[in-house]
Amino acid sequence: MRLDKYLKVSRLIKRRTVANEACDAGRVLVNDKVAKASANVSPGDTITICFGNKEVKVEVLSVEETVRKEEAKELFKYL
Repeated sequence: MRLDKYLKVSRLIKRRTVANEACDAGRVLVNDKVAKASANVSPGDTITICFGNKEVKVEVLSVEETVRKEEAKELFKYL
């Protein structure tokens, strides 16, 4: 699944356009490498998102096309 779509589906970032902009600005890392919005995400990958001075680091547990809001937290684990 594309990185920008995963960030939206998992609700780490609220909208896909915002996820795209974060990727374009180089604020999203996949496995400690700057990633484009089109990068593929698979279970076991580590995603780091820099929000200003705050950094969020998660491990991808599963990849789903659609999930309900309550189940979104099951897609990743905070590190």
